[in-house]
Amino acid sequence: MYMGSGGAPEGVLAASALKCMGGQMYGRLLFRNDDERGRARKAGITDLNRIYSRDEMVTQDVIFAATGVTDGSIVSGIRRDGKFIETETILMRSKTGSVRRLFYRLKAG
Repeated sequence: MYMGSGGAPEGVLAASALKCMGGQMYGRLLFRNDDERGRARKAGITDLNRIYSRDEMVTQDVIFAATGVTDGSIVSGIRRDGKFIETETILMRSKTGSVRRLFYRLKAG
């Protein structure tokens, strides 16, 4: 289980990854001030307290890709090996449930 707060774009990215992995998520918009509430209303959001499910945030099949910049629990960060740069990317597709890991070794300079 994960709980946290962040921006709406980050929430949709998290929902996309979870859709690819078969996970679930619920989210609600949190507003810091009246300006943010006004921007939400202008964008067509009428129920400011609505709780959105994963499938309401991500309505179609998605492909999710993440490349590590720093080390994390899912992918390694960028590494330098002599004259080479190494990266790791995870690529997931919700339609097929496929998960791929891509390792790149690029010559630097």
